Amino acid sequence: MSQNGRFTAFLDRKPVWLLHVFVVGLALHNLVAAELYHAGLRGNALEAVSSWKELLLALGLVLVWRQAGYPHRFRPTRLDWLALAFGAFVVVYAVIPQSALGGGATHRGIALAARHDLLPVAAYFFGRALPLTTADVRRVGATIILVACGVAAFGIVDIYAIPLTYWRHTAIGWFTTQLGFDYKGTGLSGLPQNFIYNTGNEIPLRRLVSTFLSPLATSYFLVVALLLAASWRLATHARLRVWAPVVALLVVALLLTHSRSSMLALALALLAFAVVRPQWRVPLVAAAVATVVLSVAFVKVYGHVAPTTSFTTAELKEQRAHAHSAAGGQAVSGFQDASTESHLQSLRDGLRTDFHHPWGFGLGNAGSTAARTKVTIEAGESSYTELGAETGIVGGLLFVAWSLGLLVGTLRGAAWLGASFLALLALGLQTDIIGVPWLVFVVWTLAGWCVTTRDRSSVAP
Repeated sequence: MSQNGRFTAFLDRKPVWLLHVFVVGLALHNLVAAELYHAGLRGNALEAVSSWKELLLALGLVLVWRQAGYPHRFRPTRLDWLALAFGAFVVVYAVIPQSALGGGATHRGIALAARHDLLPVAAYFFGRALPLTTADVRRVGATIILVACGVAAFGIVDIYAIPLTYWRHTAIGWFTTQLGFDYKGTGLSGLPQNFIYNTGNEIPLRRLVSTFLSPLATSYFLVVALLLAASWRLATHARLRVWAPVVALLVVALLLTHSRSSMLALALALLAFAVVRPQWRVPLVAAAVATVVLSVAFVKVYGHVAPTTSFTTAELKEQRAHAHSAAGGQAVSGFQDASTESHLQSLRDGLRTDFHHPWGFGLGNAGSTAARTKVTIEAGESSYTELGAETGIVGGLLFVAWSLGLLVGTLRGAAWLGASFLALLALGLQTDIIGVPWLVFVVWTLAGWCVTTRDRSSVAP
């Protein structure tokens, strides 16, 4: 076969393989990137390597739209128009001068924010034209479950067998120098504060961060995997001796992330699952109740089962200085899940900013992007208030309307996926959910496919 023939055959190949690459690669991305930084690959070179996911998504868009005969056969739906309208707002706000909006973002911050905001749209349209069969869906589901088991197992081994000192040496440069996050003053040598749960008595507890190098991102991934596992059991009557150990492993790992919000989101998602699949209502409602009970019980015993670690001398000095400062009170607790009141306060502050500045500040003035580029953070923690601060209230509402449309469509099509989407949208009230690449590249792609397909027999329960 000639070179042109091979290239044409490649273009004609169904790119479902990209979805498998995203499932596996994005679960490992932070860990591999941190190790590459530690090995000496830094700056623009590491930035180029880290862009593999965006390049593959761009390739996927070219392949699926070429094979589907777009744009000639493209018939936009209401969800498409909402996605395009939101994307248009992002593009417009990227080119409006910051001075006209009262923002202070840098050119780099605008570029980072544009990528952050547009990736869900790109992933949605990739899934929109991705033809998946029943066998394709099952294989993707199997890949998600297998990767989740690997992430869970590695995370458990990590917190019990790998000392925190290892991550102090390997991960700090990736977070601070490469990504630009400033974790000074956290009392953890520059690591993200959520690597530990600070008890306030100078004996911190480890939290499961696994390959995502984040307890929160890991917990969100595990929530999706557990909802898929529920569907696997109920729809296929998977053998209990195989299914039970898998779920037990995922649940233990999720508990060790010590993310109470993720457990509550999982319970909410199971209830939604029960509503749209009434034939499974009893086991799903029972699972939701068990999730809440287990979460409450584990919070009580966490201090007795979680592995302890220790502060360095410098960290202890910083912890004690903070405890005796004017701020007083507890030692630096960092990214541990804040109290409900703290999250509500952050959400109220973000909404107040959005309504007092309804036209937005422009891209790069909110959330992690503003933190990385050292400009004033106009809104943080919530995906919705961050988008409102960047693209104005109209832009934020367009994202909400599009998301709710996707939620309804996925609940009707693949209940586990719709339940996962509901859990993520609920978590988005207190965190930047579209800032977790695995969720965007996998869940939004599957959502785009789910609301597009007319062959419901190919949709997982």
